[in-house]
Amino acid sequence: MPSDRLMPIHSPEFQAMAERVLRVTELTSRLNVLPFEDEAGKAELFERILGRPLLPRVTIYPPFYTDHGLNLDLAERVFINQNCTFLDYAGIRLGERVMVGPKVTFITGGHPVDPEERRLYLTGAPIDVAENVWIGAGATILPGVSIGRDAVIAAGAVVADDVPPASLVTGGKATVKREW
Repeated sequence: MPSDRLMPIHSPEFQAMAERVLRVTELTSRLNVLPFEDEAGKAELFERILGRPLLPRVTIYPPFYTDHGLNLDLAERVFINQNCTFLDYAGIRLGERVMVGPKVTFITGGHPVDPEERRLYLTGAPIDVAENVWIGAGATILPGVSIGRDAVIAAGAVVADDVPPASLVTGGKATVKREW
């Protein structure tokens, strides 16, 4: 998984990523209109989106959204409910038996806080979710977060800091950190 990153927006690397995002957006739009029972069609599109076949015991219920796909690592027995978004530019790993509720969002990319740099760079940090974690409906997992084994993320929680193993986290996190 890539480590913390800073990518100039006017670079060949950014252009290649932007082209991948367009291809994956087209593929996920096709995936999300397939009949639910079209297992072969879903398998073929997931393979193109992720760059490899889904493991046999991974379950993903569309609609499903990702911007890159190639940096999404799903272990055995992962369950992803409907309407989840994985912005995986910097890498997302879900360990074995992770359960993801509907409308969960994983975000690995962002922009610098400094207004002068905001439109010049893309920032990113990976998300790592250990085994047997349950992430409740509508939770948001932000860049650079690690979630420990057996943890529970409550519905609607905004996770901006690491979560220790075997713990429950709840609530929003919006607080003023600095001003300029």
